Amino acid sequence: MQINKPKVNMKWEVPAVALEKWDRTIQAAEKDTSATINIYSTVGEFGDGSGMTAKIVSAILRNAKGADVTVNINSGGGDFFEGLAIHTLLTEYEGAVTVNIIGLAASAASVVAMAGDKINIASSAFLMIHNAWTLAIGNKNDMRAVADMLDQFDNAMVGLYAKKTGKPDKEIRKMMDAETFIQGSDAYDEGFVDALLGEDNIVKSENDDYHVTALRRIELGLAKGGMPRSERRELIKELTSTPRAADKTTPRAGQDDELRTVLGSLLSTITK
Repeated sequence: MQINKPKVNMKWEVPAVALEKWDRTIQAAEKDTSATINIYSTVGEFGDGSGMTAKIVSAILRNAKGADVTVNINSGGGDFFEGLAIHTLLTEYEGAVTVNIIGLAASAASVVAMAGDKINIASSAFLMIHNAWTLAIGNKNDMRAVADMLDQFDNAMVGLYAKKTGKPDKEIRKMMDAETFIQGSDAYDEGFVDALLGEDNIVKSENDDYHVTALRRIELGLAKGGMPRSERRELIKELTSTPRAADKTTPRAGQDDELRTVLGSLLSTITK
């Protein structure tokens, strides 16, 4: 299905509701596979160098040369166009594609997940489906064009989920309207996935220190307040770089104390 972008300034964002449930420390335990695609960030590149893109996936698939591929997903979503492009690449790939939802597959990441020949999910993981949404700037004609485009997105997603589950379109649309989070066993029972993934396939990264946790909370607060992702990232970059740039000879403990004070102050302001 081809969907044309309207000529309007549009930005894609990970929904705040997805950010709230997205534990980015969850990763797949390393396995001996011919090719692995780890989607642990946003879907699409958002200007800060992070994000999984169709270009990256295409390169991995070319190097795999038809061998079986495993796609591990823990992502809050992102750019629908990029998610649809990755979905197409995976469905057209000549080798077998196994998708493992190990943390969260929300929004555009759930579109990618539906490309698996076999889809597994951890019992503690979530699939999240919702109506497509975006930030757009333009006149009334632009807004109508954007609304028409979002209808096409929703129709495309309904088709993917209905095909996988066998559910009627009306039921899928109701779930999307409600921004539904579906936990592992429920996703299996409702036909969104083919099997449950053993918890021994999941590990937690070791970089979830005070800074990372606090920064996530800050980003969530800013997202709920409506601040665009690019501005959130720039603010966080300033917060984390300024104390460390002040004096390279300052011990790490001193830097940590200063950063804790700054982060704590901002967190208290956000959560009031």
